[in-house]
Amino acid sequence: MGNKKSQEDEFVKNPCEENDGSIEGDNPLDESHNEQIENSGSILAMRGDKLIHCLTIVGQIEGHYILPQNNKTTKYEHVIPLLVSIDEDPRIKGLLMLINTVGGDVEAGLAIAELISGMKKPVVSIVLGGGHSIGIPLAVSAKKSFIAKSASMTVHPVRSTGLTIGVPQTFDYYRRMQDRITNFVVDNSKISREDYTNLVMNTGELVMDVGTILDGQRAVDVGLIDAVGNLNEALDCLYEMIN
Repeated sequence: MGNKKSQEDEFVKNPCEENDGSIEGDNPLDESHNEQIENSGSILAMRGDKLIHCLTIVGQIEGHYILPQNNKTTKYEHVIPLLVSIDEDPRIKGLLMLINTVGGDVEAGLAIAELISGMKKPVVSIVLGGGHSIGIPLAVSAKKSFIAKSASMTVHPVRSTGLTIGVPQTFDYYRRMQDRITNFVVDNSKISREDYTNLVMNTGELVMDVGTILDGQRAVDVGLIDAVGNLNEALDCLYEMIN
């Protein structure tokens, strides 16, 4: 029994209530702090008296099926309850989301993106490295989105692995799933449906695939992302929204 973690240890470490919401003891070099990053991919940060939660979306979005151990993954069953906790915790004033993902499970990614877009608190996202495939809805779900100059975003149609039955119903299902993604992206960014569809169905850019690769500035120019910027700009924007 002594080796089992208590139920409290399973929660993401937030400031304890008895110290008035401070983050005393949340030392970046502390072992429990490092364990929190490893387990949840998130940390708490503070500027002045404003506490924010920093969440990373990295690797592949894992859905209903467990991916191989050598894959870096973001597990939706971890992120979804964490987002609820962040939005309901009165001590946390905003969310910074750092994105570097190759995409992954469509329904899991959309579920996370829908929750983020519906949060009451200020949310800022920044694409670092890549925000490909279903990472695009995640990036635009924030109230303000940034992309690093060196980052890129790959826009392409819905793909499937494994057995595919070659009947009209299968292709109709893919079309409807693609419509769900397109609707979300258009509703949460400045890009038009026509422009986004043209990017998705572009056949002249990727040698072995259909779609478009957007670098940082081009993603802003087409209206997908709000601004080119890095950590400093994203943090300044988040604290400005909080104030």
